[in-house]
Amino acid sequence: MRDVLISGGGIAGLSTALALRATFGENFRIVVIDPAFGTREPNVRTSALAAGSCHLLDAIGVWRQIVNSAGPILSMNITDSRGNDSLRPLFLSFDKPLENGAPFAFMVRNADVVAALEQKARDENIEIRSTSVMRIIADSRSIEVRLSDGTAEQSHLVIGADGVQSRIRKSAGIETVSHDYARSAIVATLTHDEDHGGQATQHFLPSGPFAMLPMQGRRSAMVWSEYGADAPSYITLPHVEFLEEIERRFGYSLGRFEIEEGPSFFPLRVHLARSFIAPRVALIGDAAHLVHPLAGQGLNLGFRDIAALVESLASSVRLGLDPGEASALENYQRARFFDTASMVAATHGLHTLFSNDIGPLRLLRDLGMGIVDRMPRLKNKLMKDAAGLQGRVPSLLLGRLP
Repeated sequence: MRDVLISGGGIAGLSTALALRATFGENFRIVVIDPAFGTREPNVRTSALAAGSCHLLDAIGVWRQIVNSAGPILSMNITDSRGNDSLRPLFLSFDKPLENGAPFAFMVRNADVVAALEQKARDENIEIRSTSVMRIIADSRSIEVRLSDGTAEQSHLVIGADGVQSRIRKSAGIETVSHDYARSAIVATLTHDEDHGGQATQHFLPSGPFAMLPMQGRRSAMVWSEYGADAPSYITLPHVEFLEEIERRFGYSLGRFEIEEGPSFFPLRVHLARSFIAPRVALIGDAAHLVHPLAGQGLNLGFRDIAALVESLASSVRLGLDPGEASALENYQRARFFDTASMVAATHGLHTLFSNDIGPLRLLRDLGMGIVDRMPRLKNKLMKDAAGLQGRVPSLLLGRLP
């Protein structure tokens, strides 16, 4: 009998396994299942890790393997313009660090984070299996997990960390609310002539945000939101023409660009599970929610899920209950559902407000950004919210085990 079976060996699943091992010790029986183990394909995706996420990674012993290749975000400028405008007025900027002097966030390659987590999991003798979940059957005492290799596992709890198309979510009968933005995010890692100085820039254009995010050295991660039907034609352009399109949108403040990794693209959509729990099942990360990347909160919401779930399980297990008890899962649901639904609504609203070229709306949003820019207390609160350090904060997001 397993204490916890985790379906999904990406950042969310491996981080959860390590957080559980650090909290409960080596006698807590964990297995992580993912068919991608040993066969991972190259991934050019990058993420902005907020302060709370970095604290969690530090608490489970992997941040020191990541930080030396991470790029600190020290400031952020936000502009609003049309695609062909020669001037892009600055409406909102964040240029003060958090209270302890830490950067807003760190840009990392997702592949680097996964590699560090997988190596740590192996070092901790966490069982890793290259297979996939086909079906789950829960009863009052345990949950049976049938796998694609013909075997089955018994566990007290199954954690679905298996992404947008989560088989755990579907097998548990949990429905989702979703929306397709009819846009795609074109991503690439670029080198450039000039130093970015740790500054992130986000231009709001009619097709959506165009972001340039600082990485280590004279390198930046580009996230370019484009109409879905147009994205494939852009990434198949010759490199010279592709770079010209980037320069047309971003300008020449960083000098000439070259492509280091990419480009590739992925569709933009939003979804929210109607529940994050079912009998002896908990969903985390993209299995539970997917948000527009314009606020850089997708992966960070997953880390908040992990911190809240592990804290709820710790309270239950230390009372002598098993990790799949309904009370622990209900505590997790209360901790995460409203916060996540609020973020889904906020990012969806921002996308609707900014991804258009309607004159009155442009005037309204630019006025709003200008007002926020002149309110330092509000900006400080927004920064703390984004860092995951506002309100009641689970121990792991503060760098401590529960």
